[in-house]
Amino acid sequence: MKTTFTQILTKRYYLLFFFSLLLQSSFAQQQITITGTVTGSTGEPIPFANVLIKNTQKGAATDLDGKFSITANSNEILVFSSQGYKTTEIAINNRTSVNVSLAEDAMKLEEIVVVGYGSQQKKDLTGAVSLVKADEIQKRQVTTVADGLQGLVTGVKVRGGGRPGQEANVEIRGLKNLQNTNPLYVIDGLITSANRDFNPNDIESIQVLKDASAAAIYGSRAANGVIIITTKKGKKGPLQVEVSAKSSFTVMPRYDLVGTEEFAKYNNMAYDNAGFTRQNLNMAVDTDWQDAVFKTGMIQDYNASVSGGSENSSFFMSGNYFGNEGTVIGTDFDRISFRVNSSGTKGIFSIGENLAISNSKTDEMSGNPIIDVYRMTPTIPLYDASNPGGYGYGKQGVADTFGTNPLALADFSNTTNENFRIRGNIWSELKFVPWLKYRFNFGYETSFDSYKYMRKKGSWTLNQPQDPSQTDQNKGRSETMLFENTLTFKKEFGKHDLTVLVGQTYQKDNYNQIYGTKRNLPMNSGTGQYYEVLNQGDSPVVGGFINEAALASYLGRIEYNYDNRYLLNAVIRRDGSSKFSDGNKWGNFPSISAGWRISNESFFKSAFIKDLKVRASYGELGSGNIREYESKSFVNNFGQIVLGNDQNLYPSAAQVKLSNSQLRWEKLKQTNIGLDLGVLNNDLRLTADYFIARTEDVLFGFPILLTTGNDGGNPISNAATVENKGFELELAYSKKINEFSFNASVNFTKVNNKLVSLGNGQNESIIGNTMTRSGSPVGMWYVLETDGLFQNQQEIDNYKNENGQVIMPNAVPGDIRFKDNNGDGQITNADKAIVGSPWPEFEIGLNAGAEYKGFDFSMNWIASNGATVYNGFRSVVDRFDDNSNYRTGIQPWTPENPNTDFPRITKGSTLNSRGDSDRFLESGDFIRLKYIGFGYNLPESVLKNSGISRARLTLSAQNILTITKYKGLDPEFSNTGDNRIFERGVDNGSFPNLQTYSFGVEFSF
Repeated sequence: MKTTFTQILTKRYYLLFFFSLLLQSSFAQQQITITGTVTGSTGEPIPFANVLIKNTQKGAATDLDGKFSITANSNEILVFSSQGYKTTEIAINNRTSVNVSLAEDAMKLEEIVVVGYGSQQKKDLTGAVSLVKADEIQKRQVTTVADGLQGLVTGVKVRGGGRPGQEANVEIRGLKNLQNTNPLYVIDGLITSANRDFNPNDIESIQVLKDASAAAIYGSRAANGVIIITTKKGKKGPLQVEVSAKSSFTVMPRYDLVGTEEFAKYNNMAYDNAGFTRQNLNMAVDTDWQDAVFKTGMIQDYNASVSGGSENSSFFMSGNYFGNEGTVIGTDFDRISFRVNSSGTKGIFSIGENLAISNSKTDEMSGNPIIDVYRMTPTIPLYDASNPGGYGYGKQGVADTFGTNPLALADFSNTTNENFRIRGNIWSELKFVPWLKYRFNFGYETSFDSYKYMRKKGSWTLNQPQDPSQTDQNKGRSETMLFENTLTFKKEFGKHDLTVLVGQTYQKDNYNQIYGTKRNLPMNSGTGQYYEVLNQGDSPVVGGFINEAALASYLGRIEYNYDNRYLLNAVIRRDGSSKFSDGNKWGNFPSISAGWRISNESFFKSAFIKDLKVRASYGELGSGNIREYESKSFVNNFGQIVLGNDQNLYPSAAQVKLSNSQLRWEKLKQTNIGLDLGVLNNDLRLTADYFIARTEDVLFGFPILLTTGNDGGNPISNAATVENKGFELELAYSKKINEFSFNASVNFTKVNNKLVSLGNGQNESIIGNTMTRSGSPVGMWYVLETDGLFQNQQEIDNYKNENGQVIMPNAVPGDIRFKDNNGDGQITNADKAIVGSPWPEFEIGLNAGAEYKGFDFSMNWIASNGATVYNGFRSVVDRFDDNSNYRTGIQPWTPENPNTDFPRITKGSTLNSRGDSDRFLESGDFIRLKYIGFGYNLPESVLKNSGISRARLTLSAQNILTITKYKGLDPEFSNTGDNRIFERGVDNGSFPNLQTYSFGVEFSF
């Protein structure tokens, strides 16, 4: 018994001894406290990053400075993660200090994406949605958000220019209608615009909704795509102050134009060949009109923000000044903007607001000096005291020209536009239970527009009538109110994740304007300036109008996720618009999309492929792309009529605008098939989409004869059907190796558009030099075809049709030979043919960047291939039937110089100067270095005693290298005229993109 008891005690002793060793060992390992800092790839601290002991639930979070402290075993592994960054594992290996730099996740699969009235994780998207990093926009020197998108997103085409205050044209996935291509902008839930009075520095994130399923929640306004912008919010922690200053200078590209000596040579030759008396050219003058009109521009961009927050509230405030002194005389743009975003939570109740105030002022460009600098000849002086106003603009027999002196026009004709805008929203939420939330959103936007045109006494062109001084002014105000109520149910049931959204919205728009005109304004003798107020002068004209519209909507969405493998998204929206007649006000816009994450299937086993998802969607979107009262007749009630034996005058009224009470919604039907692929631990990502978009009942006003009595614009009808098919591809790679990281991405877009039918019994429409024909792309080039030059009279005589008729009997050697396509023996408009397309075959964007310690580098290239464009510059300077300047390097045909493709020059004939021929069509292909930038973050050791937590210097350039054969100023031009849809490829004095060189300073504390 004693022996047994002793054995038991002995065993217990051994057990106690064994456990004590374990405890001692465990205790010794638990005593290791590891501290360190978690930073991003550029050295900025990452607050609230997760630090977890691998295979345990034990962890910590970094503070606002990215610092952490955690106790762990010396042989364990720490896992560092944060939203938007790649997860990194580091073995402790008995160390007590561990610092880690997290690389950004190129695709951010766990990132929250705003999709309209809600959000989703990017990995769960089933529609075509692209994300744009805010800093990609903000590092460029841009006036609007759209300017910075070029080359960053597949399927998004941006065309802008360098005129101060100019707004870019955005086209998502091709042409979907015949009037307007710009997408819908949603800023913090407010349906608005991101135009030149919006500060891009306030942006936190940008989402581009490209297909119908992604955009369907916005129904009738989403046919051209949706760009959702979320502005910055405050974060938990102490007060954060960020300040940035950027200065840029801009350079205008130049034409290659001749000086006086070479001009006189060719001008005399043109007059001699026509048998005209030469002009008495002033050879003592050699004016470089480009030097006089173009100058180096300057841009200043100053931004400051203050933010902070606590557990239950946050705030963000910012102020910005943006000033752009243009590269053309008399042009500038100024913007001052302020923003306040705040939110707070108390129990189940949350409330917040986003408020922005801005004032912008633009001194608009007078006339078009981009054209006038080559319309004016070098033999005309800038100033001429003998002319009214004292400016030179030519004289008959000395310098005959229809050109305009841009300096005189800028002096005597001045236009300014000023806009004061307030926009924002107030929202509140009630979270009844964790899975049920009600949200109310009230959005409000109002702007006060002020337009002023001042015409002073003086002339700027030859034979101009001496008009009196005049001022035209108008004051307008727009107001938009938005009411939204949504209820969101979100809950997980095991492997099932379900989100249901239902809502109702109502939006009311109002715009009213008053205007007035006065002539013969008096002048202040003391200052020499005109009195520009409307209580001066005579011949008053006044007027005004009011436009109102309303839109009511009901919406619903279901999001379903089963086991992170099967994804389903269904949306329905019903919109009713006051713009349509009672029987056609309402439209229904449904969509459905699905996704299959194959990589999460049990049968899928691949160490190489990290993520694989296929997507498919179909949706219908609408567009009420018409003005407020298009479905109603317009009546002029200011008429008078003489009646009766006494011929008395009576008031009368007459309908002056035809109406169409049957107008109905445009309807876009779009199918999208997509693939998302991630390999090499998601370092390499591929996204591909194929889509077919068909817009039926396109709203458009085709021209009709005024003899119909219509005098109020072309009446709108549901006239056409447009179809787009396209393919998008994006390939992105990122990698971090020790302190060096780099990323690169390439995006490819191919879109083919086709006008399926014109409607209204029409098969084709000719506008300018373009033909829009059923079954073909919109705006194809429709011109005469050239076939070389006649070298001698025998060639002219032998150029006959099948019947032996000489086709061009009035031609002389050196003239252009045109093709007689219809064989009738003469050159007429009937010989025109479709010879090319203004649409590119494909477009490419290339983005790359690298970081090493505190240094970083990034660049963006864009390319376009396959478009044919019309060079308006050459259509003027390469013709000699009127007087403009000429292009350098031309070799006109002469008997001594027959081996050339440039025709003989002559003043008297338009044969060689016809603008409706293929002579002035050129390749619009180009490759452009859109942006290149360098940055340096000052090290902490330099800043530690300054109170500044972050300081950064940047140096960048834009549009500094373009590879192209195009002979105009800029192959990336934007045609923003009334017929830009049909004549999109016409470069007729478009303001070019400018070379821009910028230096910036950023710091925070």
